[in-house]
Amino acid sequence: MLALAACGQQSEDSPPANTGEWQIVPDASRLAYVSVKSGEVLETNRFTGLSGSVSENGTATVTIDLSSLETGVDIRNERMRDLFFEISDYPTATITAAIDPAAFADLSVGETTVQPLDATLSLKGVEGRIETQVDVTRTGPDRVVAMSSEPVIVYADAFGLGEGIEQLREIAGLESITPAVPVTFALTFERTR
Repeated sequence: MLALAACGQQSEDSPPANTGEWQIVPDASRLAYVSVKSGEVLETNRFTGLSGSVSENGTATVTIDLSSLETGVDIRNERMRDLFFEISDYPTATITAAIDPAAFADLSVGETTVQPLDATLSLKGVEGRIETQVDVTRTGPDRVVAMSSEPVIVYADAFGLGEGIEQLREIAGLESITPAVPVTFALTFERTR
């Protein structure tokens, strides 16, 4: 997801965005998901520690600092970080993708294109494929934003997280925790050279 944004775009007085390297702007980027407890209680969670880049050849990498999870409740932050994500052993998750920079070469400032994204998510030592659509907008000569066109559904069992969900459910005394979560993102990239 993050990868698409960095690919780039072009305006009359700006170099094409398919040139140079692009870095994530952490303060202008977001990655969030919604969890569902007991079938009806929705909670929005987000990661504040995002980094990554897109190279000139289209290699995109986004790193999520799992210790930066913010759920709005301190004890829930602690349980998610320590019991669910096991950040002492798996401090980060990584998303990688190969993007075609030529698809963004003619994008002018203020223009948006929708592109498919085929990426790999590596989480707790397990890799899984993610397919989605991304809206890529060139917001300035050296800045682009990649935003999920629709939520990406991530299934806990696909990454070996089912046992962690059950452990959290028992500790919190919940009837259930839904093992699939919708994830949304808006990633801002700036050209660095």
